[in-house]
Amino acid sequence: MIHLLDWANHALFYYYLASNLAYLMMLVIAFRTSAAHLRHLESIRLDWIKDSPMVPPVSLLVPAHNEEQSICTAVRNLLDLDYPELEIIVINDGSTDNTLQIMQKEFRLRAVRAVYVPQVVSAPVRGLYRSDVDMRLLVIDKSPAGSKADAVNAGLNAAASPYVCVVDADSVLERDALLRIMVPVLSDPNRVVAAGGIVRVLNGSQIEAGRIRRVRLARKSIEVIQVVEYLRAFLIGREAWARGNMLMIVSGAFGVFRTDLVRAIGGYRRSAIGEDFDLVARLHRHLLNNHADYRIAFVPDPVCWTEVPSDLRSLARQRARWQKGLLDVLWPNRDMLFRPRYGRIGWLALPYLWIFELLAPVIEITGFASVLLAALFGALSWTFSLQFVLFGYGFATVISIGSVLQEELTYKRYNDWQDVARLVSYCFLEHFPYRQMHMIWRLQGLWQYLRGDMAWRPMKRLGQESVDPDKTGPTPLPAR
Repeated sequence: MIHLLDWANHALFYYYLASNLAYLMMLVIAFRTSAAHLRHLESIRLDWIKDSPMVPPVSLLVPAHNEEQSICTAVRNLLDLDYPELEIIVINDGSTDNTLQIMQKEFRLRAVRAVYVPQVVSAPVRGLYRSDVDMRLLVIDKSPAGSKADAVNAGLNAAASPYVCVVDADSVLERDALLRIMVPVLSDPNRVVAAGGIVRVLNGSQIEAGRIRRVRLARKSIEVIQVVEYLRAFLIGREAWARGNMLMIVSGAFGVFRTDLVRAIGGYRRSAIGEDFDLVARLHRHLLNNHADYRIAFVPDPVCWTEVPSDLRSLARQRARWQKGLLDVLWPNRDMLFRPRYGRIGWLALPYLWIFELLAPVIEITGFASVLLAALFGALSWTFSLQFVLFGYGFATVISIGSVLQEELTYKRYNDWQDVARLVSYCFLEHFPYRQMHMIWRLQGLWQYLRGDMAWRPMKRLGQESVDPDKTGPTPLPAR
């Protein structure tokens, strides 16, 4: 028994060591990639792209469900984006509030008899509406199907552009975000089939008419810790994986895809829990099966701001859903593991997701149980305990601080030194006790998936007009 516990404890130590060394390697790659990207931007004039007639059109797909309080602000801001040829397609996904009626009044929508070819499967479309205020706006009214994926599929059927960009109705894009996310496409149009931009935490920032006026950290600790998480996930994780052309997820809040390829694979899987991850995995499979020379890019500077959960219950639901979505994608694609046809995706990207993402909460709770039993049996080595703390806690904290420093050395969105100091201080809290709570939520997600619980549990949010901390008395909006 003692030998078994000793083996389990050392296995946990080496697991943490391998995980943190992988992140350290990604941090180094991300620093170099960010520096190269900034040098590349110096040679690009965004105003030239904005005025160029050669820039490919883009259709923005905006699924909306019960968004009556913010949909008009969101649509106006999307119509105001700096991009030469743009189409906005809002998909009213069976809203039970006045989302459609408010848009009809605000944008003078009129019913049109346009050709709608259902190339990918979605719930029935009840009507198409074109705006008399701005002809670039098309609104699709469809029956509800209970998933964002189904709504996006309806928009995909109506899209007339060679590229589609999926944007959440409650997200805020910076005016030049679309120009910036299209830079890798314009630089290498034959190979780049998709590109993802960075998603940043909106909570705490000052908003006016749906636009970010001042970037600030939120007051709640739970929101600040998520800022650190997002910085590490995007500026380290996705930047490094994209460098090796192994990016497995383009955020559903902001991503550009080649329209013909998304249609070729049948659009979004309607039953997918993590529809963004699922789409990218199927794109990799399709392109590798056809021996295509392609690249899925990540661009760290076109910013999409999104609201994150501000209470533990909503955060727990979100992270459980993310874990369910991870298993929902990895299990159907398990046949891609270690097969030469799928190259680095099958040999590196997918195994990493299985070992260090999907199975992480199971391995961690098993490891913690072995440490506790070893302590009860008096077999816990103090030398091992010290090593575990230094490598498991200290190393991980350094990685999080590295992501904050990368943000400050490159994009510098948080200009107030107090905000930067708070971010660094929360790096020490992220791995205890937050990591342990996160582990429990992810275990709940796995258990829900295994027992067939696929219910969508809504996140309480404040809405675009209520995130400003100087405003009082926010009214929670309904969310999907």
